[in-house]
Amino acid sequence: MAGDQSEPNVVVVTGASAGVGRAAAVEFARQGAQKVALIARDRQRLEAAQREVEDAGAAALVVEADVADAEAVEGAAATVEEQLGPIDVWVNDAMATVFARFLDTTPDEFRRATEVTYLGYVYGTQAALRRMAPRNRGVIVQVGSALAYRGIPLQTPYCGAKHAIQGFTESLRSELIHDGIDVHLTMVQLPALNTPQFEWSRAKLPHKPQPVPPIYAPEVAARAIVWAARHRRRELYVGVPTVVTIWGDKVASWLGDLYLAKTAFESQQTDERLDGERSGNLFAPVPGDYAAAGPFSGRAHRRSVQLWLAMHRDAVVTGAAALLVGMGLWRR
Repeated sequence: MAGDQSEPNVVVVTGASAGVGRAAAVEFARQGAQKVALIARDRQRLEAAQREVEDAGAAALVVEADVADAEAVEGAAATVEEQLGPIDVWVNDAMATVFARFLDTTPDEFRRATEVTYLGYVYGTQAALRRMAPRNRGVIVQVGSALAYRGIPLQTPYCGAKHAIQGFTESLRSELIHDGIDVHLTMVQLPALNTPQFEWSRAKLPHKPQPVPPIYAPEVAARAIVWAARHRRRELYVGVPTVVTIWGDKVASWLGDLYLAKTAFESQQTDERLDGERSGNLFAPVPGDYAAAGPFSGRAHRRSVQLWLAMHRDAVVTGAAALLVGMGLWRR
């Protein structure tokens, strides 16, 4: 396809110890990346992810770092280039959040969630650009969400961070175009996913948190991220719910306010009671054998027809046009 990126040699993934980041790191290896660097806080889970990446066919480097620490992220990028070579693709994925009403969220909790989920992307992007810009090549993938456009209750820190990433990326993209720097920025907007965040995030709710159905497997997101790293698409939506959420908010945001006020408190909680507040992994990693998938695998879709159509839109449009022309000629 015209405009495709060359095969990446060195890929960096933040938040790579579990969830979407871990699934994406493995998918890059499966699809031919030669070297994958894994950045997160928990060494034990990073080493487990390293084994999965190596089993999938790539060399893997573990780099323990907190993305909310700009110096640590810069040091991680330097380590990657020293040990693996020039970075071709940098994927920002690390996140932390609090499931709670806004008035139940402390300033420290809000600040920490913002530092990880928003400033972690800023610091990762800066570290990547410092190396990519002089070479005038590279790709930075911002893993976003439908919540970058439409905020929902009980997730004010996360929604605020995702909105911030959207605006930050658009601003930076214009700067790169102005300066003639051929580093490609892309955002992948995700639907609700079956990841461990619902098991280990800080929560102050009556019941345990869950993703808003319909739910997708993290491998769906991983395929989208790898595809976005190889194609010059400004933005990629994943799943029908993402498309409906984003466009619905553009058309009638007031209706979204009313609908979410009525449904989103219940739809984000399971029937299982939460035994008091859960401290979670907001300020430090929590122990446990967490991997890419969370506890909702039985309810998670492993395919997305909408994503396939989005990834093949040129062929779909060409085929539809040819079909319409053919129908017109046949009717004559």
